[in-house]
Amino acid sequence: MGAGSVTAAMAKERLSWRLKPPHDQQAQGLVVSGFARLPAGKALFLHCAGPENDAGRGPWLQTLMKVAPITASDGKPETRAAAIAFTCTGLQKSGLSPEALATFAAPFREGMYQEDRLRRLGDKVKDKWQEPVIDGGPLWSGNISVGAAPVTTPTTVHALLLLYGATVADVQVWGDEVEQALSPHGLKVVHQLALDLQLKDGIGREHFGFADGMSQPIPFGDPSVPSEDTVALSDGLAAPRDPWHGVPLGEILLGHTNAHAEKAPGPVVRADDFARAAKLSPQGAPEGFLNLGLNGSYMVVRELRQYVARFWQSLDDNAARIRARDPSATHVTAEWLAERIVGRNIDGHLLCPSGLLAVDEYNQPQNAVGFAEVDPHGHGCPFGSHVRRANPRDGLARNIASAPALLDAVNNHRILRRGRKYGPTATAPRIDDGAERGLLFICLNADITRQFEFIQQTWLLNKNFATLYDETDPLVGPKGRFTIPGQPLRRIVDVQTFIQLSGGEYFFLPSLPALHYLSSLRA
Repeated sequence: MGAGSVTAAMAKERLSWRLKPPHDQQAQGLVVSGFARLPAGKALFLHCAGPENDAGRGPWLQTLMKVAPITASDGKPETRAAAIAFTCTGLQKSGLSPEALATFAAPFREGMYQEDRLRRLGDKVKDKWQEPVIDGGPLWSGNISVGAAPVTTPTTVHALLLLYGATVADVQVWGDEVEQALSPHGLKVVHQLALDLQLKDGIGREHFGFADGMSQPIPFGDPSVPSEDTVALSDGLAAPRDPWHGVPLGEILLGHTNAHAEKAPGPVVRADDFARAAKLSPQGAPEGFLNLGLNGSYMVVRELRQYVARFWQSLDDNAARIRARDPSATHVTAEWLAERIVGRNIDGHLLCPSGLLAVDEYNQPQNAVGFAEVDPHGHGCPFGSHVRRANPRDGLARNIASAPALLDAVNNHRILRRGRKYGPTATAPRIDDGAERGLLFICLNADITRQFEFIQQTWLLNKNFATLYDETDPLVGPKGRFTIPGQPLRRIVDVQTFIQLSGGEYFFLPSLPALHYLSSLRA
């Protein structure tokens, strides 16, 4: 795959992946689709009042599924779509037994604000909230009680309902209808965000102005094994393993084979009348139990505030300082520095030593490429850039011979992103208008520790990532320095804290059968 300038190409349709029956009717539509055809969205953070064993708790889910039917993965919604996920405390409120809760993965049961996880994620160290967290600490979580002195937030979230529609007005009306329908059941909307996904040439943009969501894992099944023949392409043919971004379906959905050739473990419940009526599967469950996790996933949610004016003002200052010290650096502008912090240009094209990678056969930014051959020294896309830390591909290999093994290892930690930006677009990016804006980061993974937490700790916040020393991710990390390799000399830039966490938690995204089971529970 060569490098060169971006040129026009004869575009053809890119095939997408989908689930085969019956999985497509069981998994929530959010898994397969980010609902890009529905640009408006709303995130409703729900709190259930009353004790855990409060009678009548089940009907609220039944009511919800009438006013906001949860979308399955078996089709493309025309005008509306919805998804729902639960925190651990939310499942307690739903009436799920302690026995069943104990079968969920430890990170989900402990929550994002468990002491070790806070340190691992770079949020709180030695009882001190770190710079990439808003002053005073996050505002919302599941408030899961773990340890002698658990970290708590002002707002407790039990469920997250995501609504998608064609227009802002439609989603607002729909959200109001949901709120009114749930109120008699003791459900309150304690926090909400208007979400936005405005595509330009098929690509979304985040608030700093850069193309977002360019690189995603591509799940595959095994058509040679009937039970693993789970994924197809939009043309109906079996999905092959993508050489650059292919991951087994079990990296995303519980109950399927993962990268370690094991069934991704998930929660189970006793095979009682409620579980059988919900048509939960015995697949992968011990005798006498049914699989509550099959075709569900763990969902990481982090509300990340972006400081647009701070970003561009800081880079203006850095560029001016560099030009003042080096009169030959006339090319160094805030935009030039921003591209190297991100690792792509503003339209999403990966940087390479000769400029930008050429577009692919779909006339889109080239993504089927590794760093080991195209940019081994980081002279185009710096080692510490955000995209290279978030997905190193084969760039950590010592040589070309070891590149395939390193690529396979990296793909064992991929996450499927489903987030959207919130807040108004900055009309004057270098002027602070005081508005709150950012990204509601959402990702799906079957193993929170090996996937999301690994990426955060080992790549994004690792001060010794690749050949670097005492640096973290320049976009999502704390203030510090950022190295831009070059010939004959490298450049070092001082970056500020551009993004801060204002709330977050680990959620369980149930399958539709699991959701029906939860809605049937009674005191």
